[in-house]
Amino acid sequence: MKNRDLTELHQEFVNERRYSTRRSPATIRGYVATFELFQKLMPGVDLNTLTIKTLNEFFKRLEQRDRVVGKGEIRNGVRISTIGTYRSKLNSFFDWLVQNKYLADNPFKHMRYPRIIYSDRKFLNKQQLERIWLAVSLNIDWHSPFIQKRSMALIGTLLNTGVRRGELIQLKVLDLNLEKRELHVRGETSKSRRDRFIPINSAAYKLLVDYLKARKEKDYKNPYLFVSNSRDQRLSFDGFKHFVNKVIEGSGVKFHVHQYRHTFSVNFLANGGSLAALKQLLGHTDLRMTEVYLRCLPTHTLRPDVESLANMENLI
Repeated sequence: MKNRDLTELHQEFVNERRYSTRRSPATIRGYVATFELFQKLMPGVDLNTLTIKTLNEFFKRLEQRDRVVGKGEIRNGVRISTIGTYRSKLNSFFDWLVQNKYLADNPFKHMRYPRIIYSDRKFLNKQQLERIWLAVSLNIDWHSPFIQKRSMALIGTLLNTGVRRGELIQLKVLDLNLEKRELHVRGETSKSRRDRFIPINSAAYKLLVDYLKARKEKDYKNPYLFVSNSRDQRLSFDGFKHFVNKVIEGSGVKFHVHQYRHTFSVNFLANGGSLAALKQLLGHTDLRMTEVYLRCLPTHTLRPDVESLANMENLI
Protein backbone atom coordinates (compact mmCIF):
# COMPACT_ATOMS: atom_id res chain seq x y z
CA MET A 1 0.00 0.00 0.00
CA LYS A 2 1.44 3.35 -1.09
CA ASN A 3 1.78 6.20 1.42
CA ARG A 4 0.17 9.41 0.13
CA ASP A 5 -1.78 12.31 1.60
CA LEU A 6 -5.52 11.63 1.41
CA THR A 7 -6.38 15.20 0.37
CA GLU A 8 -3.93 15.12 -2.54
CA LEU A 9 -5.25 11.76 -3.62
CA HIS A 10 -8.84 13.00 -3.58
CA GLN A 11 -7.85 15.97 -5.75
CA GLU A 12 -6.22 13.54 -8.18
CA PHE A 13 -9.41 11.41 -8.16
CA VAL A 14 -11.58 14.49 -8.80
CA ASN A 15 -9.37 15.66 -11.67
CA GLU A 16 -9.62 12.23 -13.28
CA ARG A 17 -13.40 12.24 -12.94
CA ARG A 18 -13.62 15.81 -14.25
CA TYR A 19 -11.31 15.57 -17.26
CA SER A 20 -10.93 11.89 -18.20
CA THR A 21 -14.30 10.35 -17.40
CA ARG A 22 -16.14 13.67 -17.93
CA ARG A 23 -18.44 13.56 -14.93
CA SER A 24 -21.00 16.37 -14.74
CA PRO A 25 -20.24 19.56 -12.78
CA ALA A 26 -22.97 18.60 -10.27
CA THR A 27 -21.34 15.19 -9.68
CA ILE A 28 -17.93 16.80 -9.22
CA ARG A 29 -19.37 19.25 -6.69
CA GLY A 30 -20.88 16.29 -4.87
CA TYR A 31 -17.52 14.50 -4.65
CA VAL A 32 -15.81 17.63 -3.31
CA ALA A 33 -18.53 18.60 -0.81
CA THR A 34 -18.79 15.07 0.59
CA PHE A 35 -15.03 14.71 1.07
CA GLU A 36 -14.79 18.14 2.69
CA LEU A 37 -17.54 17.14 5.13
CA PHE A 38 -15.77 13.84 5.80
CA GLN A 39 -12.55 15.69 6.61
CA LYS A 40 -14.39 18.19 8.81
CA LEU A 41 -16.06 15.50 10.91
CA MET A 42 -13.09 13.10 10.87
CA PRO A 43 -9.95 15.28 10.97
CA GLY A 44 -6.64 13.48 10.72
CA VAL A 45 -7.92 10.39 8.91
CA ASP A 46 -5.35 8.93 6.51
CA LEU A 47 -4.91 5.78 4.44
CA ASN A 48 -3.90 3.76 7.50
CA THR A 49 -6.96 4.74 9.54
CA LEU A 50 -9.52 4.42 6.74
CA THR A 51 -11.41 1.51 8.29
CA ILE A 52 -14.94 0.28 8.99
CA LYS A 53 -14.68 1.73 12.49
CA THR A 54 -13.72 5.13 11.07
CA LEU A 55 -16.64 5.17 8.65
CA ASN A 56 -19.11 4.10 11.34
CA GLU A 57 -17.87 6.97 13.49
CA PHE A 58 -18.28 9.39 10.55
CA PHE A 59 -21.94 8.43 10.04
CA LYS A 60 -22.52 8.62 13.80
CA ARG A 61 -21.13 12.17 13.94
CA LEU A 62 -23.11 13.04 10.82
CA GLU A 63 -26.29 11.95 12.57
CA GLN A 64 -25.53 13.80 15.81
CA ARG A 65 -24.14 17.10 14.50
CA ASP A 66 -26.13 20.32 14.80
CA ARG A 67 -26.90 22.14 11.57
CA VAL A 68 -28.07 25.71 11.09
CA VAL A 69 -30.93 25.95 8.58
CA GLY A 70 -33.14 28.80 7.52
CA LYS A 71 -33.02 31.79 9.84
CA GLY A 72 -30.84 30.37 12.59
CA GLU A 73 -32.90 27.22 13.21
CA ILE A 74 -30.83 24.38 14.68
CA ARG A 75 -31.46 20.83 13.50
CA ASN A 76 -29.71 17.49 13.79
CA GLY A 77 -30.17 14.13 12.16
CA VAL A 78 -29.98 13.26 8.48
CA ARG A 79 -32.23 11.47 6.01
CA ILE A 80 -31.35 7.90 5.03
CA SER A 81 -31.29 8.92 1.37
CA THR A 82 -28.67 11.55 2.25
CA ILE A 83 -26.59 8.88 3.98
CA GLY A 84 -26.83 6.85 0.78
CA THR A 85 -25.63 9.81 -1.28
CA TYR A 86 -22.62 10.48 0.96
CA ARG A 87 -21.75 6.79 0.95
CA SER A 88 -21.95 6.62 -2.85
CA LYS A 89 -19.61 9.60 -3.28
CA LEU A 90 -17.06 8.24 -0.81
CA ASN A 91 -17.35 4.72 -2.22
CA SER A 92 -16.30 5.92 -5.69
CA PHE A 93 -13.18 7.48 -4.18
CA PHE A 94 -12.36 4.37 -2.12
CA ASP A 95 -12.76 2.13 -5.17
CA TRP A 96 -10.36 4.43 -7.02
CA LEU A 97 -7.86 4.12 -4.16
CA VAL A 98 -8.04 0.32 -4.38
CA GLN A 99 -7.70 0.31 -8.17
CA ASN A 100 -4.60 2.48 -7.93
CA LYS A 101 -3.14 0.36 -5.10
CA TYR A 102 -3.24 3.08 -2.47
CA LEU A 103 -5.69 1.05 -0.39
CA ALA A 104 -5.72 -2.72 0.07
CA ASP A 105 -9.49 -3.00 0.45
CA ASN A 106 -12.57 -0.78 0.28
CA PRO A 107 -14.06 -0.79 3.81
CA PHE A 108 -17.55 -0.28 2.37
CA LYS A 109 -17.37 -3.81 0.94
CA HIS A 110 -17.90 -5.11 4.44
CA MET A 111 -20.67 -2.68 5.44
CA ARG A 112 -24.31 -3.23 4.54
CA TYR A 113 -25.83 -0.51 2.38
CA PRO A 114 -28.61 1.42 4.16
CA ARG A 115 -32.15 0.55 3.15
CA ILE A 116 -33.31 3.70 1.43
CA ILE A 117 -36.91 4.75 2.08
CA TYR A 118 -38.10 7.12 -0.60
CA SER A 119 -40.94 8.66 1.38
CA ASP A 120 -38.72 11.69 1.89
CA ARG A 121 -38.68 12.26 -1.87
CA LYS A 122 -41.46 14.75 -1.35
CA PHE A 123 -43.22 16.64 -4.10
CA LEU A 124 -44.97 19.98 -3.85
CA ASN A 125 -48.74 19.77 -3.65
CA LYS A 126 -51.21 21.99 -5.48
CA GLN A 127 -51.71 24.38 -2.57
CA GLN A 128 -47.97 24.90 -2.13
CA LEU A 129 -47.49 25.46 -5.85
CA GLU A 130 -50.29 28.03 -5.90
CA ARG A 131 -48.75 29.92 -2.96
CA ILE A 132 -45.35 29.96 -4.68
CA TRP A 133 -46.86 31.11 -7.97
CA LEU A 134 -48.86 33.87 -6.30
CA ALA A 135 -45.72 35.13 -4.60
CA VAL A 136 -43.58 35.01 -7.76
CA SER A 137 -46.17 36.57 -10.09
CA LEU A 138 -47.75 39.17 -7.78
CA ASN A 139 -46.53 39.52 -4.21
CA ILE A 140 -42.72 39.69 -4.41
CA ASP A 141 -41.18 43.01 -5.39
CA TRP A 142 -38.69 42.05 -8.11
CA HIS A 143 -37.75 45.73 -8.68
CA SER A 144 -38.30 45.44 -12.44
CA PRO A 145 -40.82 43.81 -14.83
CA PHE A 146 -37.92 42.05 -16.54
CA ILE A 147 -36.80 40.22 -13.38
CA GLN A 148 -40.41 39.32 -12.64
CA LYS A 149 -40.76 37.70 -16.07
CA ARG A 150 -37.44 35.93 -15.61
CA SER A 151 -38.58 34.63 -12.19
CA MET A 152 -41.85 33.35 -13.62
CA ALA A 153 -39.99 31.65 -16.48
CA LEU A 154 -37.57 29.98 -14.03
CA ILE A 155 -40.38 28.54 -11.89
CA GLY A 156 -42.43 27.56 -14.94
CA THR A 157 -39.51 25.74 -16.55
CA LEU A 158 -38.72 23.82 -13.36
CA LEU A 159 -42.34 22.76 -12.88
CA ASN A 160 -43.07 21.78 -16.49
CA THR A 161 -39.82 20.12 -17.63
CA GLY A 162 -38.30 18.38 -14.59
CA VAL A 163 -34.80 19.70 -15.34
CA ARG A 164 -32.18 19.74 -12.61
CA ARG A 165 -30.90 22.97 -11.10
CA GLY A 166 -27.54 22.81 -12.91
CA GLU A 167 -29.21 21.98 -16.22
CA LEU A 168 -31.57 24.95 -15.82
CA ILE A 169 -28.86 27.49 -15.01
CA GLN A 170 -26.63 26.30 -17.86
CA LEU A 171 -29.30 26.38 -20.57
CA LYS A 172 -28.33 28.52 -23.54
CA VAL A 173 -30.63 30.55 -25.76
CA LEU A 174 -29.88 28.17 -28.63
CA ASP A 175 -31.03 25.23 -26.49
CA LEU A 176 -34.56 26.59 -26.69
CA ASN A 177 -36.35 25.80 -29.96
CA LEU A 178 -39.60 27.73 -29.91
CA GLU A 179 -40.60 26.53 -33.37
CA LYS A 180 -40.45 22.87 -32.33
CA ARG A 181 -41.42 23.76 -28.76
CA GLU A 182 -38.63 21.73 -27.23
CA LEU A 183 -35.73 22.22 -24.85
CA HIS A 184 -32.30 20.73 -25.48
CA VAL A 185 -30.45 19.64 -22.33
CA ARG A 186 -26.84 19.25 -23.40
CA GLY A 187 -24.91 16.22 -22.21
CA GLU A 188 -22.12 18.40 -20.88
CA THR A 189 -24.51 19.89 -18.32
CA SER A 190 -26.44 16.70 -17.52
CA LYS A 191 -25.71 14.24 -14.74
CA SER A 192 -26.07 11.36 -17.22
CA ARG A 193 -23.71 13.09 -19.71
CA ARG A 194 -26.30 12.42 -22.42
CA ASP A 195 -28.18 14.89 -24.59
CA ARG A 196 -31.95 14.88 -24.28
CA PHE A 197 -34.84 16.86 -25.70
CA ILE A 198 -37.85 17.82 -23.61
CA PRO A 199 -41.15 18.99 -25.15
CA ILE A 200 -42.28 22.37 -23.86
CA ASN A 201 -45.95 22.47 -22.88
CA SER A 202 -48.15 25.52 -23.47
CA ALA A 203 -47.69 26.90 -19.93
CA ALA A 204 -43.88 26.88 -20.09
CA TYR A 205 -43.94 28.09 -23.70
CA LYS A 206 -45.89 31.26 -22.86
CA LEU A 207 -43.66 32.11 -19.89
CA LEU A 208 -40.47 31.60 -21.90
CA VAL A 209 -41.76 33.68 -24.84
CA ASP A 210 -42.67 36.54 -22.49
CA TYR A 211 -39.25 36.36 -20.84
CA LEU A 212 -37.36 36.30 -24.15
CA LYS A 213 -39.34 39.30 -25.39
CA ALA A 214 -38.40 41.26 -22.25
CA ARG A 215 -34.80 40.12 -22.56
CA LYS A 216 -34.65 41.26 -26.20
CA GLU A 217 -35.88 44.70 -25.19
CA LYS A 218 -32.82 44.98 -22.91
CA ASP A 219 -30.62 44.01 -25.86
CA TYR A 220 -28.79 41.32 -23.88
CA LYS A 221 -26.27 39.28 -25.89
CA ASN A 222 -25.20 36.67 -23.34
CA PRO A 223 -25.48 33.15 -24.83
CA TYR A 224 -27.02 31.72 -21.63
CA LEU A 225 -30.80 31.73 -21.40
CA PHE A 226 -31.22 33.02 -17.85
CA VAL A 227 -29.25 36.13 -16.95
CA SER A 228 -28.44 37.89 -13.69
CA ASN A 229 -30.50 40.64 -12.06
CA SER A 230 -28.38 43.62 -13.05
CA ARG A 231 -26.12 42.79 -15.99
CA ASP A 232 -25.80 40.85 -19.22
CA GLN A 233 -24.19 37.74 -17.77
CA ARG A 234 -25.32 34.24 -16.86
CA LEU A 235 -27.36 33.77 -13.70
CA SER A 236 -24.84 32.31 -11.25
CA PHE A 237 -25.45 29.46 -8.82
CA ASP A 238 -25.24 31.96 -5.96
CA GLY A 239 -27.66 34.25 -7.76
CA PHE A 240 -30.07 31.37 -8.26
CA LYS A 241 -29.78 30.45 -4.57
CA HIS A 242 -30.66 34.04 -3.67
CA PHE A 243 -33.67 33.82 -6.01
CA VAL A 244 -34.89 30.60 -4.36
CA ASN A 245 -34.50 32.06 -0.86
CA LYS A 246 -36.51 35.10 -1.91
CA VAL A 247 -39.30 32.86 -3.23
CA ILE A 248 -39.31 30.83 0.00
CA GLU A 249 -39.52 33.98 2.09
CA GLY A 250 -42.19 35.55 -0.11
CA SER A 251 -44.40 32.46 -0.36
CA GLY A 252 -43.90 30.99 3.10
CA VAL A 253 -43.33 27.57 1.49
CA LYS A 254 -40.08 25.85 2.46
CA PHE A 255 -38.79 23.81 -0.48
CA HIS A 256 -35.61 22.74 -2.19
CA VAL A 257 -35.25 23.06 -5.96
CA HIS A 258 -35.06 19.31 -6.59
CA GLN A 259 -38.62 19.00 -5.27
CA TYR A 260 -39.76 20.51 -8.57
CA ARG A 261 -38.20 17.54 -10.36
CA HIS A 262 -40.09 15.21 -7.99
CA THR A 263 -43.28 17.22 -8.55
CA PHE A 264 -42.96 17.03 -12.34
CA SER A 265 -42.36 13.27 -12.17
CA VAL A 266 -45.23 12.40 -9.83
CA ASN A 267 -47.70 14.57 -11.74
CA PHE A 268 -46.57 13.13 -15.08
CA LEU A 269 -47.26 9.58 -13.86
CA ALA A 270 -50.48 10.54 -12.04
CA ASN A 271 -51.84 12.00 -15.27
CA GLY A 272 -51.25 8.85 -17.31
CA GLY A 273 -47.66 9.29 -18.48
CA SER A 274 -45.65 6.12 -18.96
CA LEU A 275 -42.61 5.13 -16.94
CA ALA A 276 -40.54 4.72 -20.13
CA ALA A 277 -41.43 8.23 -21.29
CA LEU A 278 -40.59 9.70 -17.87
CA LYS A 279 -37.22 7.93 -17.91
CA GLN A 280 -36.42 9.67 -21.19
CA LEU A 281 -37.63 13.06 -20.00
CA LEU A 282 -35.61 12.90 -16.77
CA GLY A 283 -32.48 11.60 -18.49
CA HIS A 284 -32.19 8.52 -16.29
CA THR A 285 -29.85 5.76 -17.46
CA ASP A 286 -31.65 3.00 -15.56
CA LEU A 287 -35.41 2.44 -15.36
CA ARG A 288 -35.03 1.51 -11.70
CA MET A 289 -34.13 5.12 -10.97
CA THR A 290 -37.44 6.21 -12.50
CA GLU A 291 -39.49 3.51 -10.79
CA VAL A 292 -38.87 5.28 -7.47
CA TYR A 293 -41.60 7.77 -8.41
CA LEU A 294 -44.19 5.01 -8.61
CA ARG A 295 -43.82 4.63 -4.84
CA CYS A 296 -44.44 8.34 -4.39
CA LEU A 297 -47.85 8.43 -6.07
CA PRO A 298 -50.50 9.63 -3.59
CA THR A 299 -53.35 7.24 -2.83
CA HIS A 300 -56.05 9.39 -4.43
CA THR A 301 -54.38 9.06 -7.85
CA LEU A 302 -54.71 5.27 -7.63
CA ARG A 303 -58.39 5.26 -6.64
CA PRO A 304 -59.88 5.34 -10.19
CA ASP A 305 -57.89 2.22 -11.16
CA VAL A 306 -58.94 0.38 -7.99
CA GLU A 307 -62.54 1.55 -8.36
CA SER A 308 -62.68 0.10 -11.88
CA LEU A 309 -62.47 -3.36 -10.29
CA ALA A 310 -65.91 -2.78 -8.70
CA ASN A 311 -67.41 -3.32 -12.14
CA MET A 312 -67.72 -7.08 -12.75
CA GLU A 313 -67.34 -6.49 -16.48
CA ASN A 314 -63.77 -5.32 -15.95
CA LEU A 315 -62.68 -8.56 -14.25
CA ILE A 316 -60.85 -11.19 -16.30
